[in-house]
Amino acid sequence: MVPKITRTHNGLFGRDPAKTVMKLSVVISLACHLGIVLAVQKALPLHWTIESSHAYRVELIRPPVDPSETKEGGEANLAKVAPLTRTPPEETEDTISLDTSDKRYSSYARDIKARLMNHWKYPREARKNLLEGKLLLLFTLNPKGALMDLRILEPSSSRILDREAMRAVRAAAPFPAFPSSVSVGRLHVKAKFDYRLTAQAGPG
Repeated sequence: MVPKITRTHNGLFGRDPAKTVMKLSVVISLACHLGIVLAVQKALPLHWTIESSHAYRVELIRPPVDPSETKEGGEANLAKVAPLTRTPPEETEDTISLDTSDKRYSSYARDIKARLMNHWKYPREARKNLLEGKLLLLFTLNPKGALMDLRILEPSSSRILDREAMRAVRAAAPFPAFPSSVSVGRLHVKAKFDYRLTAQAGPG
C-alpha cells in the first residue's frame, strides 16, 4: 500500500499566528517610535555637550604699591599695612637725669633727689682727710620704685666717696612708685654726686 503524502500550508502566520502577530506589533511599535524621535530631533535640534571638570587654584595677590609710598631703593613702605603692635610696658624703658626738664619725669626726679639727700652723707674719713671728688651713678627702678640695678659710670678719685654714694642710693630705696605720667617698665636714673668741702655738696 503506497503511503499517502499530504501537503499542508501554514499560511501567512505560520504555525502559531498569535506569536507572529506579537512580533509584528513590536516591530511596528519600534518603527513608529524611531520615526517620532527623528521628527522631534529635526524640529528641535538637541545639542549634547560634554564639559570637562576643571580644578582651580586661588592665590591672594598683594595689590600694587603706590610709588609715592616707597622708600629709597624702591623698597615698599609696609608700615601702613603692618599691624600695629603695642610694646608691653615691662619691655619699655627710658633714661633721665635728676635735673631733667622733661615734664613727664621732672616731678618724679625731684622726689628721688629729695630722698637721696636724706640718706647721703659726707664720709667722716673723707672730711678728715679733705677728700673731694665727683662721680656719676646709674640706677634702675621698676614701676613700684624698687631698685633693680646700680652701678658707677664715672668713679671719683676716692673709693670712700664712691661707696658712700652707692650706700645712699641703696638706703633710699625703694623709691616712690611711678606716677601716671611715667609709663615705662624700667626707668634708668643718672645721678651726679659732688663732694666739696668749701661749698654745699649734693647729688644732681
